[in-house]
Amino acid sequence: MKLGVLLMMAVCIMFPLAWAQDDTEAAVRSRIIALEKAWNQAYKAGDIKALDSILDNEIVLINDDGSVQSKAEFLGSIKATSNNSQEQQVAPESMSVHVFGNTAISTGVFRAKGVENGKSYVRRERFVDTWIYKSGKWVCVASNATPVLQ
Repeated sequence: MKLGVLLMMAVCIMFPLAWAQDDTEAAVRSRIIALEKAWNQAYKAGDIKALDSILDNEIVLINDDGSVQSKAEFLGSIKATSNNSQEQQVAPESMSVHVFGNTAISTGVFRAKGVENGKSYVRRERFVDTWIYKSGKWVCVASNATPVLQ
């Protein structure tokens, strides 16, 4: 009888804790999705300040052509290309987020439409972004994009 009562108490204590963890993970997933959308909008608008706050100083960005950029190189490329190209739309087509404590992995496909050197383009790319909770906020520490053949 005592064992049954102890088991019932353990279940009653653990159930709310598990539920709270699910709520926290759902909140983190929502936050990461919002940050991914903010990144897309900031990139489209050429908003260096917004991008600076979303990306960790030590981020590693692997571009769709296999090249690697630091944060400074990436932000510099946005300034340099804003005159030659215009991103008209950057939007995720699909996205999922998996949370592992203070780390979150976001995967999905995004589509970019724009004009580059006077020519229109539409690109679809699969991405993997790694986010960590650092100094009281979520920041992206690694990003990889791979073209999706149509």
